[in-house]
Amino acid sequence: MTTTTTARPRHDAPAQRARRGSTARRETWGSAALLLLPAVALLLVLRIIPTFAALSEAVPLGSERSPWSNFAYIFSDPSFWNAVRVTLIFSIIVNPLQIALALALAVLLTKRIPAVGLWRTLILLPIAVPQAVSAIIWLVLLRPDGPLNGIATSLGLPTVPWLTDPTWALASIIIVCSWVGVGYWMTFLVTGIKEIPLSLYEASALDGAGSWRQFWSITLPGLRRPLLFVLVADTVSNFLVFAPVRILTRGGPQGGTDLLMYNISERAYTLGDTQAASAATLVLVLIVVAVVTVQFRLLPGRED
Repeated sequence: MTTTTTARPRHDAPAQRARRGSTARRETWGSAALLLLPAVALLLVLRIIPTFAALSEAVPLGSERSPWSNFAYIFSDPSFWNAVRVTLIFSIIVNPLQIALALALAVLLTKRIPAVGLWRTLILLPIAVPQAVSAIIWLVLLRPDGPLNGIATSLGLPTVPWLTDPTWALASIIIVCSWVGVGYWMTFLVTGIKEIPLSLYEASALDGAGSWRQFWSITLPGLRRPLLFVLVADTVSNFLVFAPVRILTRGGPQGGTDLLMYNISERAYTLGDTQAASAATLVLVLIVVAVVTVQFRLLPGRED
């Protein structure tokens, strides 16, 4: 006698699959949270908490003073406005200079030129040197009796007051920052150029397009997003320049290199006026945000 057993449908299978999916999602989120925890902790300690501390210093809500008294003080201080002026002049000059040089080097070093690897290494070498060390090296080179003026004298050329004239001192800061920055930003643009399809250049060459036409019609449009990133990051970086000013000129001569970051540092650590320094820091942040916003509006990163 044969007995036939009919399998009973398992109505709990969907529920079990749902529970397994929920468990897998919890494990995924837990692993992600564990991996992100160090970065979030550092962001909290190094960015968010200092920001709120600066805000509470700049706007003393619990005191008898006006909450905006620190801003009124720095806005009435001629040295603060001089620092704003010098910082804007510095940024207007150094940002286009660094980006133009980085773009030119990126285009050149993606061509088939002799010893291209050696040239890339030499250009990237300053990145490996800390900015303070670079500033000390340039301090020796730019001294009135330093090697650069020594070479000029031996060639019968006039010496240059690199660190003793306000205009030349600001030019010295621009040179030092560019010596480090150009190679760094060049690496992003080299990567962007390598992502442009080679077939575009080959097709344009068959149509008779020269190198200059290829640059304007293929390379530059293809670098829109990398260029936007480099522009924004370079702008923020140059607004926060401190070490070269501290080592080379200390804001002088005659306030000609008194950039905002150095001015803020002097207020906080030399004069001990942390409230005014915090107010100036917030103003600097607002200036950076405003400039970056304008850059995003004028140079959109999306494709048209």
